[in-house]
Amino acid sequence: MRVEIKAKPAFAYLDVELQPGEIIFAESDAMATMHADLDMKAKFNGGFFSGLLKKFFGGESLFINQFQNNTSQPLNLTLTQATPGDMEVRNLNGESYCLQKGAYIASDAGVKIGLKWAGFGSWIGREGLFKLVVSGYGNVYFGAYGGIVEHEVTGEYIVDSGHLIAYEPTMKLKPQLAGGIFSSIFGGEGLVTKVKGSGKIYLQTRNISGLAAWVNRHL
Repeated sequence: MRVEIKAKPAFAYLDVELQPGEIIFAESDAMATMHADLDMKAKFNGGFFSGLLKKFFGGESLFINQFQNNTSQPLNLTLTQATPGDMEVRNLNGESYCLQKGAYIASDAGVKIGLKWAGFGSWIGREGLFKLVVSGYGNVYFGAYGGIVEHEVTGEYIVDSGHLIAYEPTMKLKPQLAGGIFSSIFGGEGLVTKVKGSGKIYLQTRNISGLAAWVNRHL
């Protein structure tokens, strides 16, 4: 399988070439173009009840699409995301990784998608009660609204709510005020998320909630 991320960083998409017999899974509605001979099947995202949990608590679709090449020649597929922005790939070799809601785009057949309790602290920080956990073997592709910034954390790091898109499962998220009460309210920052632990995190340079608030002010 050949997968290339093109049009980085503003309008990234996945250019996929599947060899005979190969399979790739993708988020519902991610397909932009595909060869007419590719087979596509819609499946529950980890089963019916698991799919419901991922939809309502993980921000993902109830269904996930399976694309398989059952011919004897290579076939192409193009996968996109709903928002303009960048994409990244994370290779899993038996370990796990956490994705924030809406970040997942596609993954190899050896990658499992699960849901875990994130805690009330994550919910208060507007990061959701549950976190999406990808595990297993193979590549997982995820996207962001805006550019993607990688950062190696050792100890503690402050991230504005809505900008964290992926992190190590051992890391803890704790909401807090950006500064004092006066500064947090009148400085416009409000709540932020303190990331505690060690490992790599991925951040998006834009925030959908921020865009919605800006649009509402001008309506």
